[in-house]
Amino acid sequence: MAQKSFYSKRFINFGLVTVFAVYFLILVGGIVRSTGSGMGCPDWPKCFGNWVPPTDVSQLPEDYLEVYKQKRIEKNEKLAAYLGDMGFEKLSATIFSHPSQYIETEFNLTKTWIEYLNRLVGVLIGIFIFLTVVFAVPYIKHDKTIFYLALVSFLLVGFQGWLGSIVVSTNLLPITITIHMALALVIVAMLQYAVVRAQKRDISGHLSYSPKVNTLLWVLAVATFAQIMLGTQVREEVDLVSFAMNGADRGTWVDKLGMSFYIHRSFSIVVLALHLYVAMLLYRLRNTILTRLTNVMLVLVGVETVIGVVMAYFAIPPVLQPLHLTFGSLLFGVQFQLLILYYYASREALKKPVAIHQSC
Repeated sequence: MAQKSFYSKRFINFGLVTVFAVYFLILVGGIVRSTGSGMGCPDWPKCFGNWVPPTDVSQLPEDYLEVYKQKRIEKNEKLAAYLGDMGFEKLSATIFSHPSQYIETEFNLTKTWIEYLNRLVGVLIGIFIFLTVVFAVPYIKHDKTIFYLALVSFLLVGFQGWLGSIVVSTNLLPITITIHMALALVIVAMLQYAVVRAQKRDISGHLSYSPKVNTLLWVLAVATFAQIMLGTQVREEVDLVSFAMNGADRGTWVDKLGMSFYIHRSFSIVVLALHLYVAMLLYRLRNTILTRLTNVMLVLVGVETVIGVVMAYFAIPPVLQPLHLTFGSLLFGVQFQLLILYYYASREALKKPVAIHQSC
């Protein structure tokens, strides 16, 4: 087996760090949501007009509530106009007419700094992915797909930042939060694929390719992605109920949720059964790496199931909300990793070009 070059090792190691950093950002984002800190900074990219947020309300002008509300409205009007010109009249009307943008957000020191730290982590992730692109440059001559995966991930992070500004300006408009979450999963999946592709020669040729197993792994990943999106919509409904009830009577919130919650809860049974069936097929392959990842997958889906049950029947404990999101995201990541590794561990992968090795 050829020894990896310095460039390959550097890209793989830094790529792994970046992947885990993105998952950490998802956890931080979950904490922001569970603590109600999403509007801790009412503007973007600055926070109350400064790069470093204030530590006391006395540092803000007396009419700061009206000032930042008006800035959000003006930004939303421009966005709605652009969307309308592009033919998205319905979405434009939703953004322009949604009442959330008219809600004033009072200064709260804790929430402001939680949201500010979330933004700092986001900037750090952007730097990590930019360096991942730089370290992927040597692959242009040998496997352009790796470089372009890293590059597109970086571009999507820029779009994610812009989308974050829309989330703020619309005062957490539900549809924007769902898109924000979906895009985060797409970014981390692309990075995972790039890292595994960079070391595919080390894992290829150990298994026979089975279209059934490959298809089921795809179905499992798509089903989990859909379940996470459903969960995000449920979380949006929870936020609306919480706002309507001013945070009181938490034990009654579940009863006030809409159809998304019941679909999410029922679909979890299907997803769990699918996990068990796919795990059985993977165990039969007797591949050490796939078996270990399958064990992790089952642990994660078990933890997710328990957390979901506790949240549904014990008044949605705030501490479990970010954990539910994070474990769900990690579960999707493990499934996607299984999908990639299975493909490259099968004979099918031998037909593809190789990654950078010592010959570079």
